[in-house]
Amino acid sequence: MQDLALLLCDLQNDFIHPRGAYGRAGQTAPAIAALPARLAPLAQAVRARGGWIASTHFTLFTGRGGEPFIDPHLATLRPFLTKGDFAIGGWGHQVVEELAPSDLPVEKVGYDAFYATRLEWILRKAGIRRLLVAGIVTNGGVASTVRGAHVREFHVTVLEDGCAAFTQELHDTAIAALRPVAGISSVAAELAKLA
Repeated sequence: MQDLALLLCDLQNDFIHPRGAYGRAGQTAPAIAALPARLAPLAQAVRARGGWIASTHFTLFTGRGGEPFIDPHLATLRPFLTKGDFAIGGWGHQVVEELAPSDLPVEKVGYDAFYATRLEWILRKAGIRRLLVAGIVTNGGVASTVRGAHVREFHVTVLEDGCAAFTQELHDTAIAALRPVAGISSVAAELAKLA
């Protein structure tokens, strides 16, 4: 178990919690909101068996006066993002309470959590070779990170019901597209393996 991590992609308060940046803007979906409760028993089981909890944290780095650097495409997609959202050290940047704490938190600026981050270095230092991947959104950060892990020769299993997107169609299409590069499993199946 010490070579295994449950990798939580972007399950942060600003994405998930009703008082977070997306919740305040009404940008959520029932499948996304359901993830923390569904994943909590697996996170507890991984910890109990000596595995790791790793987490990626989408980050809006700040410039002078605390104003966030927001890429133009993101500003167009999410015009509600503002000062303080996804800021390092802030409540919104943290992994949701149901899944905390994370042993290995990593800030990221794009979809792929390996891009311009220390994720690969940390996973290798911890001796992690196997990843159970969960989080949001399936067709964005999850898919990009899974492919990033695959090309770095990590053994990757995607938890189909441990991920979600803003529509079921987007989720299902992304899962189908990941089958050539990752195993596909469920929270219940992985819990059974740990029992």
